[in-house]
Amino acid sequence: MPLARVGLTGVYIPGGLAKAPDFPVAVAGQDRFGLHPGWLWANAAIAIQLIGPLLVISGRYAWVGAGALGVLTAIATIIENDFWNMEGAARFTALNTFFEHIGLLAGFAMAALIAEHDNGRLHILRWDRQKRFGD
Repeated sequence: MPLARVGLTGVYIPGGLAKAPDFPVAVAGQDRFGLHPGWLWANAAIAIQLIGPLLVISGRYAWVGAGALGVLTAIATIIENDFWNMEGAARFTALNTFFEHIGLLAGFAMAALIAEHDNGRLHILRWDRQKRFGD
């Protein structure tokens, strides 16, 4: 399971590592997409990109890491892939990227549920089994 968690979150760590030493560029990127104040959004993105994957990979507080990465990904997806405002090849590319990121969001939800179940904190599946089979 750790390898799957690395695969799901691995792309975020290099992004955070690239933004951190070149902070003015990270701030400019946030400003360009209308996220103000840019310094606050850049700090949040860097922190989430570095801490979120570590939480998911470790399995400790995976739901927090997956949730934070999911929110960051959802915001970025809506802002950067506004296919509804595009035409032609740009629309096609943005639409594909949009739905690829929806798949990532589903992956984060599954990672959080599996980690919580494995840690014994998610009892929904156990309760459902008991109800149906009398275990």
